[in-house]
Amino acid sequence: MNRDIRIGLIGLGNRGISLLEEIILPQKVCVAAVCDMYEDRRENAAKLITDAGQGEPLKTDDYKTILEMPEIDAVMITAAWETHIPIACEAMKAGKYAGFEVGGAYSLDDCWKLVHVYESTRVPCMMMENCCYGRNELMVLNMVRQGLFGQVVHCEGGYRHDLREEISTGRERRHYRFRNYLNRNGENYPTHELGPICNVLDIGHGNRMVSLVSVASKSAGLREYMLSRKEEFPDAADLAFAQGDVVNTIITCAHGETIAITLDTTLPRYYSRAFQVQGTKAMYMDDNHSIFMDGKDNADEFEWKKNWDNASAYYEQYDHPVWKAYRKTGIRGAHDGMDWLVFKAFFDAVREKTETPVDVYDSAAMMAVTPLSEQSICAGGMPVGIPDFTNGAWITRERWEPGLMGW
Repeated sequence: MNRDIRIGLIGLGNRGISLLEEIILPQKVCVAAVCDMYEDRRENAAKLITDAGQGEPLKTDDYKTILEMPEIDAVMITAAWETHIPIACEAMKAGKYAGFEVGGAYSLDDCWKLVHVYESTRVPCMMMENCCYGRNELMVLNMVRQGLFGQVVHCEGGYRHDLREEISTGRERRHYRFRNYLNRNGENYPTHELGPICNVLDIGHGNRMVSLVSVASKSAGLREYMLSRKEEFPDAADLAFAQGDVVNTIITCAHGETIAITLDTTLPRYYSRAFQVQGTKAMYMDDNHSIFMDGKDNADEFEWKKNWDNASAYYEQYDHPVWKAYRKTGIRGAHDGMDWLVFKAFFDAVREKTETPVDVYDSAAMMAVTPLSEQSICAGGMPVGIPDFTNGAWITRERWEPGLMGW
């Protein structure tokens, strides 16, 4: 497991650079090549790599150059959303493991292409869904699998994050979100909430998502934000954003469960992923970090506030084994330590030449929610079927596990 691996890093914007500094280099992974269309970003990344004591990486604006390097074991794709699937497919064809950052797909055809390329090459790829490795999410998963929630009936989640500054300054920052919000209207970022929920419900591993409906509110938040800053955005009055401020999506599952997810990124608000799990014996709500146990908490039904944060009392007994081990070694990296775990799981798979824990079928199913939500919104909230990317294998596929191989 200690075999040295060499990767290429494709996409050197804010996310790519932060991962390089906080996760990839500290995990002692050799970055042999970097790629971005902007020279200043390439030079910045190269300096970070050499300052960390590694050799000078290859610098290129063409990712295919990296795929042609025989010494490269894997590529990490942290470029714009629309590049994730095309580059991942080319990487698999070149025999390189592909790890790509989260975001929705642009079409079902792209999702099917990802699956078909994997099935023809058998080279693994992994969407780097860090929220699958959150402490609270894994504790709840542990409790669900031990039967404490009974039958899980309904789950909720969201990407509720005020991104008005990031999106509105996208042209200056060279950020892809601006052009997406200007032209598209859908659930464009579904995987942070869906990843943990899919694990709880065994989606793709004994269960599957079968249909969805999506509706979008009007688009007002971004335009109003930019109009209030006319000196910064002189063309604000000419911009008409397609993306609704709030998108609600309801998903039904093969075994009768429902999932409700919300995109809410262009209005003022507190950050929340709104992870919620409801079963016949218990309920968990992330926003106030509380657990309601039937037969234990019923007397407090109308006095919920006094039990906010009571989920912390469950850590000692039900903290997931991954987090028990992680806390002993020291939590590292951003996003409360989740990034460190998801990247370690990917690099472990590359070293051992095993399948990635979030595999191509998991990735395709979650990413497909974006184009399907666009279709449903365009049709006034009509139900849309969700394809079975496993071709029936979901019935017998083994349950999801974190895939970490030691510390």
